[in-house]
Amino acid sequence: MRALYLIPARGGSKGIPHKNIKLLCGKPLIHYAIDVARKLVSDNDICVSTDDEEIIKVAEYIGLKVPFIRPDYLASDTATSSDVIVHAINFYKEKGIDYDVVVLLQPTSPFRRVEDVKGCLDLYSDSLDMVTSVKESYVSAVLCNEDKNGYLVDTLSNGATRRQDADKYYEYNGAVYVINVKSVLEKGLSGLTRIKKYVMPEINSLDIDVMTDWYIAESLLEKKVIKL
Repeated sequence: MRALYLIPARGGSKGIPHKNIKLLCGKPLIHYAIDVARKLVSDNDICVSTDDEEIIKVAEYIGLKVPFIRPDYLASDTATSSDVIVHAINFYKEKGIDYDVVVLLQPTSPFRRVEDVKGCLDLYSDSLDMVTSVKESYVSAVLCNEDKNGYLVDTLSNGATRRQDADKYYEYNGAVYVINVKSVLEKGLSGLTRIKKYVMPEINSLDIDVMTDWYIAESLLEKKVIKL
């Protein structure tokens, strides 16, 4: 099984400007994803997909050649992850390189571990569309909405009064996706249905989206609560 490790890094981050190359405890955010990928495969099978020259410079500073500049139409707010994945697959196909799976590693999950990627790969088989990392969610114990009178009512707890008694749910944490190439080419990401989960610890599931997430990540690293 040949895997392409794809690291998508668009330049136009709005929540945190230049997020993908912003220094997290002295290290560009994207380097965390590259470092994990390099512990699993050679650079030939790692692809940073970006439209941004600065991101290319930061990736290539540590010796990783970026194979292409992502076209403008794949860098807009309307471009989907599926479009970016298919573009990368077809780029390598044109060079005579066929991959069986894409391992998608988003730069915004700096605390994913090598063992998390391996865990997803171990669960994968070609009968599946995808294996994805998740974290256990407690939303069923706290999620509520308003009834027609404007009063709050529990949505998912099914009458449970303790968190541990509520139905179990999971949240996608965005850290690892192992995607069947044949499936994504045929159906796109939104059409994938044969999906299995790999559960990651809460602390390793941090997904940096806003500055609050960034401050949490910095604090965890500075206090050595998390070690990579």
